[in-house]
Amino acid sequence: MSDDFNMSMRKFLKQVGVTSQQAIENAVRDAGPSDGKSFKVKAVITIDELGLKHEVDGEIEG
Repeated sequence: MSDDFNMSMRKFLKQVGVTSQQAIENAVRDAGPSDGKSFKVKAVITIDELGLKHEVDGEIEG
C-alpha cells in the first residue's frame, strides 16, 4: 500500500473517531444523566466498491 493511501485512510479514520465521539457525547448529554448506565454501540464501515462491510460492536459505560 502506498504512503498516500495510508495517509488518506488515517485521515478518514481520525475524522470518524472525532465526529463519532462528538455525536455520542451530544446524544448522551441530550438524554440526561447517564451515571451507571451502559450503552450498546455498533460502528459500521462500508466500502461498496470493495464489497466491504466491517462491524464493530461494543459497550460504553456512563
